[in-house]
Amino acid sequence: MIPKITEGSGGTYGLITYLYGPGKANEHTDQHMVASWNGFAPDPGPAANREAITKLARQLDLPVKSLPRGQRPKTTIWHCSVRTAAEDRPLTDAEWSAVAHRVVHAAGIAPEGDTKACRWVAVRHAPDHIHIAATLIREDGRAARRNFDRKAVQAEARAIEKDFGLHELHAGDGTAAKRATSAERRKADRRGLDRPARDQLRDAVRRALAGASTEEEFFRRLTAQGVRITKRVAPSGDVTGFTVALPGDRNRDGKPVWFSGSKLAPDLSLPRIRQRLAADAAPPSSAITEPAQARRAGTTSTADALRSLKHDDDGEAADHLVGIGEVLDALAQTSPANTRAELQAAARSFERATRSHIQAGNSHNQALRRAARNLVQSGPALGKGEDGAATAMLLSILITAAVMAAHWHAARGHAQQAAASRQTATQLRAAYQAAANVPLTTMRATGQSLPAPARHEALANIQAVLPNEAARIQTEPNWPALAATLTEAAQTGHDPVALLHRAVDTREFTTADSLSDILLWRLRHAANLPAAPPTAPQLKRPTPTSRPVPPGPSLPSQSAHRRR
Repeated sequence: MIPKITEGSGGTYGLITYLYGPGKANEHTDQHMVASWNGFAPDPGPAANREAITKLARQLDLPVKSLPRGQRPKTTIWHCSVRTAAEDRPLTDAEWSAVAHRVVHAAGIAPEGDTKACRWVAVRHAPDHIHIAATLIREDGRAARRNFDRKAVQAEARAIEKDFGLHELHAGDGTAAKRATSAERRKADRRGLDRPARDQLRDAVRRALAGASTEEEFFRRLTAQGVRITKRVAPSGDVTGFTVALPGDRNRDGKPVWFSGSKLAPDLSLPRIRQRLAADAAPPSSAITEPAQARRAGTTSTADALRSLKHDDDGEAADHLVGIGEVLDALAQTSPANTRAELQAAARSFERATRSHIQAGNSHNQALRRAARNLVQSGPALGKGEDGAATAMLLSILITAAVMAAHWHAARGHAQQAAASRQTATQLRAAYQAAANVPLTTMRATGQSLPAPARHEALANIQAVLPNEAARIQTEPNWPALAATLTEAAQTGHDPVALLHRAVDTREFTTADSLSDILLWRLRHAANLPAAPPTAPQLKRPTPTSRPVPPGPSLPSQSAHRRR
């Protein structure tokens, strides 16, 4: 249930006219009152005329108009729309009446049992929401006491969801991006757009920022996406801000509809963008031009960053969450068709996980930002071969990142961010299945064709490192693929047992969907094996070795495929 509060001045005639009118696109139907301050306020009804609306507005405004003009407050109107979620059942008028009474009580507009409270009405003109219109002067001439009414109404909405069996939203903390208005959503529907202009522009700004090294590069990328840009320039010639608009998105006067960066999301204002760019002012290392190499480098940077989510430095962790968000944005815009939709959805979900009251200083995420830059500059990847397999490798660690982000946020009471992280993990799993299908099929076939001694040695290595999980791993569909990877690692001179210890990193992951999947990608990355494996005839029986594993990046073993 989503309440939205706005305030105004003057009388209520204009607001009541809108509530009982046809709406901006004739979307209002069966307009009627479901509750009022006294239970018998005059209801203009669906066929409301000017006289009926005037009568109701005068009754609402009476306490305000009774005050001398000089004593009337500047803000006199309180308006709250309350909407149920799309998946919720329709509420009856009686239920909406109960909702309205609880909302005005929580807000301090009309506390229960207070006979001198403010006047208000609740109007329903659609199945899924009501509007509460109130004046802010009580019957006794005093102003309503409504400190923190927005926070109080949000808390009451969460309680109503529980009591009415509705979809339960998570409490916010004021750091979320501003939602598209109902008018913006209706406009998108009329234009045949999948998403409102505000949401599309937020995505475009994030994509342009992912890995950008300079302000000029950011604006150049934004322009390349076809976004219209205007820059606010001070008398000194300095750029102080920017606004963006979608081509073809115009208001009723035929002018472009502009959004400033701060109106899209709190961290997309120009000062905040400059802060992120300035923290990465060091000259970048040589660019990676191959998509598969860029994905492997992204895997390394993400794995290194995840260690901060296990420590107590919240500022560093917040930085890394922002960087992981940029990697996701970059991966989504360079992904092949078979994973693009899921990755775009995952990037949008994780955007919520990158902001909380623990503000990122962006001093620890340079490696991740460079990884995002390499992904963008290396260009689109193919969905097969080394490109596709390296994408699966990166997705495996990004699933781990989303799961660990959910734990990190939940431990700090960030309910919305934790939920967004879990949603991201679900969407990434779908992308992973699409990306990993071909390389895993090859690895399974290779493992199934291994000689019996090689299979036995692979199992012995698993039993040596994971004695409690070995039986489970043997029953998993991708156990042959893991056996093939262990055999391939041994052929290239690595000690499989040492590699497994590095992959496990002393952390449990018994709740993972597939231990084999987690291990094989970590092994291939740690041993620097090709992401796209060789076919069965290329593998030979491994020779046991005690040769130490050469230094290289290690991956945290937090469960990557955990269901939440």
